[in-house]
Amino acid sequence: MSNPLPSSLRSSSLTSVFLVAAVCVLLAMPAFAASQARIVRLSDVQGSVQIDKNTGLGFENAFLNLPITQGTQLRTGENGRAEVEFEDGSAMRLAPNTEVEFSSLGLDDSGKRVSQVSLVEGMAYVNWRGKDEFMLDFSHQTLTLDHPAHFRADTSATAAHLAVFKGEVAFDGPAGKVTVAKNKTATFDASDDDKSKVSDGIGEASLDSWDRNAISYYDQYARNNSSPYGYGLSDLNYYGSYIGVPGYGMLWQPYFTGVGWDPFMDGAWGWYPGFGYMFASSYPWGWLPYRYGNWIYVPSNGWMWQPGGWNTWLPVPSYTPTTLVHLNPIIAPTTGTTKTVVVGKGGAVSAMPPAQMVLNHGSAGLGIPRGSLDNLSHLNRQVSRSGSAQVQSEPQFAATSARGFNLSEPSGPEPLSASSAGHSSTSSSGGHSGGSHH
Repeated sequence: MSNPLPSSLRSSSLTSVFLVAAVCVLLAMPAFAASQARIVRLSDVQGSVQIDKNTGLGFENAFLNLPITQGTQLRTGENGRAEVEFEDGSAMRLAPNTEVEFSSLGLDDSGKRVSQVSLVEGMAYVNWRGKDEFMLDFSHQTLTLDHPAHFRADTSATAAHLAVFKGEVAFDGPAGKVTVAKNKTATFDASDDDKSKVSDGIGEASLDSWDRNAISYYDQYARNNSSPYGYGLSDLNYYGSYIGVPGYGMLWQPYFTGVGWDPFMDGAWGWYPGFGYMFASSYPWGWLPYRYGNWIYVPSNGWMWQPGGWNTWLPVPSYTPTTLVHLNPIIAPTTGTTKTVVVGKGGAVSAMPPAQMVLNHGSAGLGIPRGSLDNLSHLNRQVSRSGSAQVQSEPQFAATSARGFNLSEPSGPEPLSASSAGHSSTSSSGGHSGGSHH
């Protein structure tokens, strides 16, 4: 490393900072923009969820942080749920017994992101946050959005429904164009040429609270973000904090890390046609630190992530080599095989935590579902002193409709706006780069 670091580093009181220089807005387009290709995130997996990555192997078990590419299909089982995050933090959530296909994930000629998803069967929630274009095909309808909206759609062989919680949604079908306003529900009769009826009010579905609480989680931990990248940001602010490192600026580190922990010890390599092998971290926060920026080993603090490189999407994470500690090698599997290759504990599947949890030094948040514990910063200090801590966990906010994520007691300082977080060096010279994707 070119800059010597002191053995004791000043810990910033701003534990929820997302460091993005204003110039990053100009570099917001990933390096693979020329190919019109985009990759989004499988951001939550509960129960039985399967993915078809167009490898010729059909459906296989899905796990957290797998990339979603154009043509990918997802399906949930009887007890399965899943969430997909788009670049700006928009999300689609799949209820049990649901199947979707990501028909198109691309860019138009102006650079605007365009996403088209087909809801084959089942129920999906969509919270669209930005001005990117989103299209949803369901039943015989095509819904088109270029503005923020929040809605629930379900489809079966006999009927389909569209309930709008926020904004206004327009769709085209056999009967022409129909617009559905906030707090209204459209019903489609599949036996009668998909004729629609729009009525006032929205009937409560059993998973509406799951959707609402997932939105609240994102809003609390990613609020004030002005970066073009919102996917994974809320998890960074929930599962870790930033520390000021002289010469490097603000570096992020997950809670509950130990001397023997490294960021590449648990995960999996997934193979995608046209893309090759891409690394998927098993940690619940493991998206942005593996897709952008660079990992650095800091003496007495351990591995830390340096934000930056926002114009380069990394299929293989970048890090600065070190001889100070052992590091699991970051080497993609040999080409010619399409099977998923497990590293360490493999891809993580979200589940309800037990009533009693033991948090250990070196776990880095593995096994802690989103929102299941308050004030991870305080628990991290306790684990740092004693090596472990036993806690009474709450149900994950997304695991039950009876109890939700408590927003009345935030678990840390308010996250800063990305534009007000300050500017610092994001150079990763000397590090191993996974390269840009074209």
